[in-house]
Amino acid sequence: VHWPDVNAGRADAVLEPDDDSTGGQAVRLGLAGVRTVGADLAAVIDAERDAGGPFADLPDLARRVRLTGPQAEALATAGAFGCFGVERREALWAAGVVAGVRPEHLPGTAVGFDAPALPGMTEAELTVSDVWATGVSPDSHPVQHLRADLDALGAVRIDRLDEVGRRAGPDTPARVLVGGLVTHRQRPATARGVTFVNLEDESGMLNVTCSEGLWARYRS
Repeated sequence: VHWPDVNAGRADAVLEPDDDSTGGQAVRLGLAGVRTVGADLAAVIDAERDAGGPFADLPDLARRVRLTGPQAEALATAGAFGCFGVERREALWAAGVVAGVRPEHLPGTAVGFDAPALPGMTEAELTVSDVWATGVSPDSHPVQHLRADLDALGAVRIDRLDEVGRRAGPDTPARVLVGGLVTHRQRPATARGVTFVNLEDESGMLNVTCSEGLWARYRS
């Protein structure tokens, strides 16, 4: 799965050739899925690129497509300006300038597109940026960045829980520690006050049953 891209992508997700992918195809996330962008603006970007050719650089995009500050920042955070050879921090630096350029401005008169030397984002920061901008992270999971800490606590990866159960045997309940993100929970609880939640780590998803007393004690 690849990030959204103002040149390589489209408004909706598309398949594109990828020699590193099983079957030779990869999914390119759509621009419409980027926070604050939406289907209408994504369609405008598609139409402008189809009519005038690929965007040459950030100034060219800024002149041809009207973007607000939040839209430019969201596209930068999502990595959608990667086709211009700029890192995300550099693109974020220039987002305000991108939003301020208008078609009637003389080319080359806008100042601030070139960012100073900035540190690149860490893998964890890239994951956070992906999830904030698009709701998904194409090549990582937030919990994997905490795996060393979870291992130190003795937490079991979700895909290894069956192995723990087999070792314990069918008649011996095993107490295990797991860690992950609560992706969703049942609302409301059952008639007996039981709440079901789904816990997700980088290896899979786990159904967790919480009694009424447990939920009352640990809900916060």
